[in-house]
Amino acid sequence: MEADDKRSRVFDELAVVGKAFGSAKRLELVDLLAQGERTVEALARAADMGVSTASAHLQVLKLANLVSTRREGTKVHYRLAGDDVAGLYAAMRTVARERSADVSRALEAYLDVPGSGEVGIVSREQLTDLLASGEITLLDVRPREEYLAGHIPGARHAPLGSLADEADGLRGAAPVVAYCRGSFCVMAHDAVRLLGGEGVEARRLEDGMLEWRTAGLPVVAGAS
Repeated sequence: MEADDKRSRVFDELAVVGKAFGSAKRLELVDLLAQGERTVEALARAADMGVSTASAHLQVLKLANLVSTRREGTKVHYRLAGDDVAGLYAAMRTVARERSADVSRALEAYLDVPGSGEVGIVSREQLTDLLASGEITLLDVRPREEYLAGHIPGARHAPLGSLADEADGLRGAAPVVAYCRGSFCVMAHDAVRLLGGEGVEARRLEDGMLEWRTAGLPVVAGAS
């Protein structure tokens, strides 16, 4: 009986981690933290929730040892506890997309794919080759704090909101590739469509920063 109790305890503790992932709002916070460290206030703004609500969800993630904190003055900064947490989140998304028709349909509706509006894509392997050749204009269209926290080497920050102003300078430039947070992020799709409307041929990375990082590919922080 004692062995059975110990075995049950293992699964009870495992369920704590599963429970931490069992909330749409907490998954959204994990998605944001996969891009880099943030304060509670910044996370609340980005996820469109109250600070107290965000803090409560973050405490659940912390109790499951999925996030860690540091204090700077009166501000508490949150980050994922390790790359393995980002890897777990990325793996869960992949399984959900491949195994759940509901997830797949919801994602297609959000990204507006498949269909005539789909944009051209570049694989991670193709992007690596383009970067090695130097024949690329790589645009990171995420918010600035995410770009500064970590981006693909050689990428230029080009936030979606001001991208139309850069169209003139991109016409005739080296092949343009845009990327954002990951395969569940719409910003790169919108960037490519926006540039296409301005006469700039562009493609998007097949996934994004989350998958790039969890694949162990190089990442640099700060302004380029």
